Amino acid sequence: MIEKTILNIKGLEVRVTDHANEDILGVLNHAVQGSEGGLRFSLQNIAQRIKAYGEKIRFVSLYKQNRITGTVGACFRLSGEGALHYPSTYIRYLAFQSTYQTNLNWRKREKAVIKPESDYSFKQRTLEIFSRPHILELPDVFEENKHIMYAFLESMNERSKNLVNQAGYEYIRSFLTVAFSRFSPKADPRVSKLSDQEKPGMKELLDEYYKDYSLYTPENAFFGDRYYVLRKGGEIIAGVCAIPSAYKVYDMPGIWGWIIMKVLPGVPYFRRLFRPGEFHYLVFDAIYCKRGKEKELGNLFESACAKEGFHTGLTWLDDRSNLFDKMRTVVRMGALNRMLNAKPGLVYTKFINMTQEEKDRFYDAPAYISGFDFS
Repeated sequence: MIEKTILNIKGLEVRVTDHANEDILGVLNHAVQGSEGGLRFSLQNIAQRIKAYGEKIRFVSLYKQNRITGTVGACFRLSGEGALHYPSTYIRYLAFQSTYQTNLNWRKREKAVIKPESDYSFKQRTLEIFSRPHILELPDVFEENKHIMYAFLESMNERSKNLVNQAGYEYIRSFLTVAFSRFSPKADPRVSKLSDQEKPGMKELLDEYYKDYSLYTPENAFFGDRYYVLRKGGEIIAGVCAIPSAYKVYDMPGIWGWIIMKVLPGVPYFRRLFRPGEFHYLVFDAIYCKRGKEKELGNLFESACAKEGFHTGLTWLDDRSNLFDKMRTVVRMGALNRMLNAKPGLVYTKFINMTQEEKDRFYDAPAYISGFDFS
């Protein structure tokens, strides 16, 4: 078990742990994600998801006078295929009390709290941690190695964008939330759960499908043994991992956000799709489809909803990927997606020990947005 202090200056500490202790879970369970004017929500299954990361997660937490004021998670994985294959660390679970969030008054508070030691302020030295993954004692991560650290941010979340920019992260891609819904989903007899014996073959199909994507990871593709496939003539032509999830939604932007939050929960049928206080949905992850068969994804998604007892599914896709284009133009996604006015998400990365040529590939390749990381 890892639990150590890596920075301690005049009552302010930064601690690293390889587990979510009571302090960390307390902050995360009370955190509201998102930004003013954008989507604001809280996750409802945090402890369960953290457990799934196993020994590959670290928490970097800020303490003031021995009391936690914020935390962020760092999740290690190998991502990408071929020339895009690198050890990677995904940054998530950013949750800080408002007093320590980055805004225009940070520098005034920083000077009031502590003076810089040598040439760096406490804040700058803390941000350095997110450029030096070997400090976190992640498995098989060394200072001289090539490495990618990355995070997914809302385009309207200026505080988080400011924070990662100061840490030296670069914006490389954007993505959108895609919703699927059915008022009365029905199961297609061609759809069934993937058996354990079929998982290696399915992983090969996924690896080939996402070989040109950056940040692709198959490690949670079969999470919860809920991978559904649609077969035609015995061949798997489409597949998806369906992960039950829940949000408590506090606010959604725009006129459609107001309608979804205030009107739809009181309308028969529509209330099946969305309830702010208890928005239960499936996360669609590790989506696979044989080329030219994208229309079948609608049947697959509907069957997954029917079998799992849900009416809504969400996924996140690079908005310049072929899969996003097909989902937008070919697949019948349902009423909720037509009303959803989600702002783009942004992919920010920190390239460590990499050449400019190696970095450039990440600007050109579509990014794989892991649904598991949003569940």
